Amino acid sequence: MNLDEAQRKKVAEWVAQGLKLSEIQTRLDSELGLRLTYMEVRFLVDDLKLVPKDAEPAKALKSPLTEPAAKAGGGAPAGRGGAAGPTTKSAEPATKPGGVSVSVDQLARPGAVVSGKVTFSDGNRAQWYLDQAGRLGLAPEKQGYRPPASDLQEFQMALEAQLSNMGL
Repeated sequence: MNLDEAQRKKVAEWVAQGLKLSEIQTRLDSELGLRLTYMEVRFLVDDLKLVPKDAEPAKALKSPLTEPAAKAGGGAPAGRGGAAGPTTKSAEPATKPGGVSVSVDQLARPGAVVSGKVTFSDGNRAQWYLDQAGRLGLAPEKQGYRPPASDLQEFQMALEAQLSNMGL
């Protein structure tokens, strides 16, 4: 998409105001008469080397799943950046000492609505994802690994807490 200088400045101004990509998409259509898909707006912002402001993180609710994470102060493990894979969001993962740790990727893996990583109580790790049909999938690092039923339940509760904190 080729924009003239005035249109580029307008988009940069909207990004500086903290508008979300969907809001920029709407404004491009209403104010500039440019109908773009959400993905085209993402590429446009990236091509203009603009970085949308992150929304203020929601205040964490006090829950047994999120309190230990705040006290421990542990961050999420570093994800693979670039084209090799999604990066892991730096938000605190929902975790419990010796329990299950969940993190959400900033950029969902292909074919998924949202994805991330999980570390189970026995130290085994897996990637998780939710597809467009709302189905939850796990891809363990160890071939054939099956987490204990108690860990799966804890994982689902921690995942629900993480996603609700993100507004999903």
